[in-house]
Amino acid sequence: MMTELDNRFMRHCIELARRARESGDHPVGSLVAREENVLGSGTESTRRLLDIAAHAEIEALRAACRKTGAMELAGATLYTTTEPCYLCSFAIRQLRISRVVIGRPYAAAGGLTSRHPILIDPSMTCWGPPPIVVSGVLLKECEALFTDPH
Repeated sequence: MMTELDNRFMRHCIELARRARESGDHPVGSLVAREENVLGSGTESTRRLLDIAAHAEIEALRAACRKTGAMELAGATLYTTTEPCYLCSFAIRQLRISRVVIGRPYAAAGGLTSRHPILIDPSMTCWGPPPIVVSGVLLKECEALFTDPH
């Protein structure tokens, strides 16, 4: 179920995505929150940092782990403008994120809508439980990040 807090945090992710685009990366923004407290945020930075793993979700998860001093983020929600890929889905499961809120799908290699929905696959028990997923939050605004240059 989507909440007003989901909309507020997704708007913040959209701003992060715009910053990523201005830096020459794909327009993806992400943050991790527990209740109303932001634990970490990130922008897609693979090109800027020359780091193949510097996805917005990974950057947000890294920041949240540093802030909490823990490698487990149960009870937290990850917000992201674009559906997490396989790499990010693995990290989400490993860190035991409880909920994921997604703007736009990424059917080619997303952990939810692709042929390999590893984000929610219940058979991958060694990765931690699948999170609750809410998809399509501010969908048009998130899709516009890839089509509208402004």
